[in-house]
Amino acid sequence: MIDRAYLERLTGRRGEIEAEMSRPETAGDAARMQALMREYSRLKDLIAVAEQYLSLSEQHEESLAVLEDPATEPELRELAEEQRLESEKALPAAERNLQLALLEPDPMDEKPVIVEIRAGTGGEEAALFTADLYKMYSRYAENAGWRTSIISTSDSDAGGYKEIVFGVEDAAAYRWMKYESGTHRVQRVPETETQGRIHTSAATVAVLPEAEEVDIEINPQDLKIDTYRASGAGGQHVNTTDSAVRITHEPSGLIVQCQDERSQHKNRAKALKVLRSKLLDHQRREDEMRAAEMRKSQVGSGDRSEKIRTYNFPQNRVTDHRINLTLYKLDRIMAGELAELIETLRERDLEKRIEAEVQTATPQNGSS
Repeated sequence: MIDRAYLERLTGRRGEIEAEMSRPETAGDAARMQALMREYSRLKDLIAVAEQYLSLSEQHEESLAVLEDPATEPELRELAEEQRLESEKALPAAERNLQLALLEPDPMDEKPVIVEIRAGTGGEEAALFTADLYKMYSRYAENAGWRTSIISTSDSDAGGYKEIVFGVEDAAAYRWMKYESGTHRVQRVPETETQGRIHTSAATVAVLPEAEEVDIEINPQDLKIDTYRASGAGGQHVNTTDSAVRITHEPSGLIVQCQDERSQHKNRAKALKVLRSKLLDHQRREDEMRAAEMRKSQVGSGDRSEKIRTYNFPQNRVTDHRINLTLYKLDRIMAGELAELIETLRERDLEKRIEAEVQTATPQNGSS
């Protein structure tokens, strides 16, 4: 898979990065320094994994050479056989770790996220399901020790949400939550249903990596900013000043708004954060379309229109259609116990990426 020459090239590149990071001009460039630190961290981990794999491989080859030599003495042969068995047992895990380390990381993995949940088909029942999904993700975040904050809401008459946008403020939230983008379908008997019939409703989830100013530059002249009075359901949180903010990004037509804070300044800052993340998401999707084969190899495309999961309340069942996984513990999943589901999705995604990318991620000229 790799050899010592390839490892030496990796080590050389690590030295180049260390030298560049020590230069004063690099220290003053936040975006460049951040990129170098990411590359350095990845190389450091890759070199450690590669050294372990090569050490085991060489140990295995040496033991085989000793065993194949007819002149090898019995005691040495016995030691070589023990070494062969030991390395043979450890090599598959070491190779798997190396394959994972060779995969190009998603630069967005180490970012907080902004999650948008919108009610789809199903009227008020879809809005109630939207609220249920928000509670599910909030509990999942709480279980993981992550902090959440609501950015904006649009309430429905029955106590659900037509739309809710919230942030998950953890540095690695996107790594785990990115698999949630898509259409979520619910099958259950609504409280207003007198005949006991099961209704099907839906909500769409968009998980956006939170963009920083270094990720997306916005020209202030491209923005149209409107302020208005915030309002809430039942007269709650009604503000008598124009604290709510609506921002239109004229080149893209994207519109974001925030009214949950009482300060216009805070609402503007939150709305800009959402806008940056939407623009970054749009840019990433365009990049992914150019690399369609890579995207096809992953677990789901994250397309908003793609039906990814069904929640069947009468059967206490959750089915993830991307990986054909069915779990009969809907009650626990709605209570935030998403770890098993998300970890399975991540594992399948990594397996598919290894199949599709490991050959291109590794040198093809014989130094692999």
